[in-house]
Amino acid sequence: MKVILLDDIKGVGKKEQIIDAADGYAKNFLFPKKLAIEATKNNLTALENKKKSIEAKRVSELEAAKALKNRLESLRLAIYVKTGEKGKLFGSVTNSEIAEALMSQHGVEIDKKRISIPEPIKSLGEKTADIKLYMDINAKLKLNVTAAGK
Repeated sequence: MKVILLDDIKGVGKKEQIIDAADGYAKNFLFPKKLAIEATKNNLTALENKKKSIEAKRVSELEAAKALKNRLESLRLAIYVKTGEKGKLFGSVTNSEIAEALMSQHGVEIDKKRISIPEPIKSLGEKTADIKLYMDINAKLKLNVTAAGK
């Protein structure tokens, strides 16, 4: 009997895989535990539609990430910090400060967990931050760290 697996089953197959299972195994184990459904024409069509939908969503997310990458790499973000004598910062610039500045200055909302700074920003000047947008799409954001008005 042909069945579509609804979950990964060790030694049997992976999720959404179509396998040939013994009638008794399918009826007495896979179906009651909701681990598989029968591979009817309707179920196969539904599986194909689901796969197409997932692929279309992935493609649209990829395109959106590429567009956001281009936008972020064309921006210059101004970060205003308190400084002491000789331009030394009190503390360092954090991911959350970068995310807040990005939202307030350019209206782009990025989760602070996606922002990584190669080395702590403890001085004024031009710096860069890496932003992970999608699986293998990363943007380099240019930061201009400036002393805040006293």
